Amino acid sequence: MNVFLFRMEQLLPILGQEFLKPVVKTEAQSKKADLLYCEIKEIKARGRQTDSGFVVLKGSEAVLEERPSTQKYQYAVNLRATLRAEKILEEKVDRFAFIADYEFSSPSAAAAVVHGGQANGLTAWKDSNGVSLKQKEAKDIQ
Repeated sequence: MNVFLFRMEQLLPILGQEFLKPVVKTEAQSKKADLLYCEIKEIKARGRQTDSGFVVLKGSEAVLEERPSTQKYQYAVNLRATLRAEKILEEKVDRFAFIADYEFSSPSAAAAVVHGGQANGLTAWKDSNGVSLKQKEAKDIQ
């Protein structure tokens, strides 16, 4: 049974279903330097990397309308619908708002929800100095 559950936890995020992912509580000792920001069309989201993915923090925002590319690539649409059904995303007048912290499988999955369509999380998420996650990882390798 453990093997089955392990395989399901691997496969479901690929299929756009992340309902087995636990909601992560913000750690009290989280440093401000660890925060990353994703901004698009006056929409702002905050998050941070974790050992198992990427957490978007409560109070973050996401665009209301989805990109035309979601007609072909349904991943972001399905994920946003799941988050709305789970009451993680709440519709406001001109945007969505995260009403709880939520852990995604990757920075790109988190950015796709914020952007309303496919997005490269390594370039979309930046620190307070404007340094992208990709640039930070490149520095860590060197």
